[in-house]
Amino acid sequence: MKSGFFKNCYGYEKYATVQKSASEILLKLLKIGENDDVLDLGCGTGHLTRKIRSLTKGRVVGIDPSEGMIREAIEKSKGLDITYEIKSAENMDYEEGFDVIFCNSAFQWFKDPEKAIKNCYRSLKRSGRIGTQAPAKKIYCPNFIEAIEMMKRDKRTEKIFAHFREPWFFLETAEEYKSLFERCGFKVMFSITTEHTPEDVFKILSSGAIAGYLNQDCYEVELTEDYISAFMEIVKKAFERQSDENGMVKLKFNRVFLIAVKE
Repeated sequence: MKSGFFKNCYGYEKYATVQKSASEILLKLLKIGENDDVLDLGCGTGHLTRKIRSLTKGRVVGIDPSEGMIREAIEKSKGLDITYEIKSAENMDYEEGFDVIFCNSAFQWFKDPEKAIKNCYRSLKRSGRIGTQAPAKKIYCPNFIEAIEMMKRDKRTEKIFAHFREPWFFLETAEEYKSLFERCGFKVMFSITTEHTPEDVFKILSSGAIAGYLNQDCYEVELTEDYISAFMEIVKKAFERQSDENGMVKLKFNRVFLIAVKE
């Protein structure tokens, strides 16, 4: 994962609305048992790890490559018997330690998806299962993409944005995701649509994708304060233009849900 995502974790848990709504679906699909040992892969600040803790009496571990996220997760999970570790999917080294791996809104940040999946396979017990949900298309959120297109045309940002290199990993179809997993029980791709004020849409963007768009590691030139300020202004105005007569924005995400089993 790119380090820039984690330099601004303030407000992440509060505004990670889309990730939370998708996580509820993923948890239902996984059907965590009362004694299952569970790994929360890409746990962030641990708000879903704590939910998992309430579902099982088994071991619960949350990992994330961000020291800041893990620090906050530990602070918020005191007394809950959850283990947190600073670790990425690509370098985790568990051996058949878990019945379930829960991976919510983290797959797109993996630097080496195939290596991450192999590590997940090795980390699962026999007949263990992994559940993941991730953006299903490069146009993962039309609302966000429309706003970013304005960045390419605005005189204040077009020169620097031309040097932007995407930090995330997206596939276009459910079948492409399925092909990455040797053994899987697959759930069909569908969209989640919610309505929010333009201000909340901006906050939701800030809870995730903005960490890629404003990550210095993703640019071949130095980001300036003027560029960052212009970025904020442009996307805020874009969301205001997307609002309907009631001042609400229909926020659409294209997502794929996948359950894979280790045989």
